[in-house]
Amino acid sequence: MRRRWSARDLLLQGLLVSAVLAVALFFASNAGDNLARRNLSFGFDFLWRTAGFDIPFHIVPWDVTFSYGHALWVSFLNTILVSVLGIASASILGLLLGIMRLSRNWLARNTALGLIEIIRNTPQLLQIVFWYVAVLQALPGPRQSLALGPVVFLNVRGLFLPAPEMAATGELALAAFGLALLALPFLWAVRIGERRLGAWTLLLPLATGIWLWSTVGSWSVPTLQGFGFQGGITVPPELVALWLGLTIYAAGFIAEIVRAAIQGVPKGQTEAAASLGLNPSLTLILVVLPQALRIMIPPLTSQYLNLIKSSSLGAAIAYPEVVQIFAGTVLNQSGKAIEVMLIVMGLFLAINLVTSAFMNWYNRKVALVER
Repeated sequence: MRRRWSARDLLLQGLLVSAVLAVALFFASNAGDNLARRNLSFGFDFLWRTAGFDIPFHIVPWDVTFSYGHALWVSFLNTILVSVLGIASASILGLLLGIMRLSRNWLARNTALGLIEIIRNTPQLLQIVFWYVAVLQALPGPRQSLALGPVVFLNVRGLFLPAPEMAATGELALAAFGLALLALPFLWAVRIGERRLGAWTLLLPLATGIWLWSTVGSWSVPTLQGFGFQGGITVPPELVALWLGLTIYAAGFIAEIVRAAIQGVPKGQTEAAASLGLNPSLTLILVVLPQALRIMIPPLTSQYLNLIKSSSLGAAIAYPEVVQIFAGTVLNQSGKAIEVMLIVMGLFLAINLVTSAFMNWYNRKVALVER
C-alpha cells in the first residue's frame, strides 16, 4: 500500500533537511574564512603536481616524478590489495575456527575457544604491531634467509617469490582475468529462460586464465647477490604484518558468526541427513553449511566493511596505503588538509558502498523465496 504524505510530514522533513544544510553551510563558511586568513585556497589542482617522494611498495609503476594523483592511485591499489587478501584469508580461517568451536573433540573445541577469546579481547593495532615487531623484525638477515622451498625465501626484508615475465599482451590478459573473476558471481546467477548459467560461467575465468598463462615467457627467480636478493617479487614485511593482523582479528569474529549460523540450522536437518546414511562431514558440507550461509551473510558484511576500514591501521607500521601516503605524506607536502581528507573519506565510502551492495545482492540471491 502506497503511503500518503501529510502536510505535517512534509513540514518536518523540510525542517530537518534545512537544518542539515544550514549546519553544512556554517562549516563550509567557517572553513572558507579560515583558509582566507591563512592565504590558502580550496581546490584539487594539487593532484597534478609532482610528488617528489618514493613509495617503497607498489603494484603499478611509480617514480618520484609522478603526480600526487598517481600517488593516490598507487596507495588506493595497495589498500585494495591488503583488503581483498584479508577478506579471503579471514573467511577461510574464520570458517575453520567456527567449525572447530562445535567439534566433539575436547582439544580442538577448547583450542578454538582460547584463540577466539584472545583475538577478540586484545586491540587490533596491538596485534598488527606484534606481528611486525616481535615476529617479522626478528627474522634473520638476507644471508641467513629461511628457505621455504627452492625458490621462496623469507627474511627481515620480506618474502621473496618467483615472478612471471610476460609478453606484451600480459597486462591485457591479466586485466581480463581480473574482470572475469569480478564478474563471476554476477554471471553465475544469470538465467536464460528457466535455466541458470551456473557452472558454465567458470569457463570465462578459465579461458582468460589460459590466455594469461600463455603470455608467460619465463620466470624471474630471486637469487642472493651481495647483501640482498635480486629478481622475483618482494612482499614487504609491512604488507605481511598488516595482512596477518587484519586476517586473524577478523577471523575471531567470523568464527563466532559461523558457529551461531550453524547452530541456527534446525537439528531436524542433521537428523534427516543421518537417517539417509550421511556421515558428519558430508552432513556439514552438503546440508548444514549451505543453509547456514543464508544466516551468516548479513553479519559477515559488517565484518568485511570493518576489515576494509581497518586497513588504514597500516599507517602505524608504514605500509603505503591511502592513509599513510595520501593523508600523511601528500597532506604534509601540499598543505591541502580539507581536500585530502575529503578524497580519503570518499574513497573509503566508495569501497564500502560497493562491497555492501555486492553482499546485499548476493544475500538476496541465496535467500529463500516464499511461494
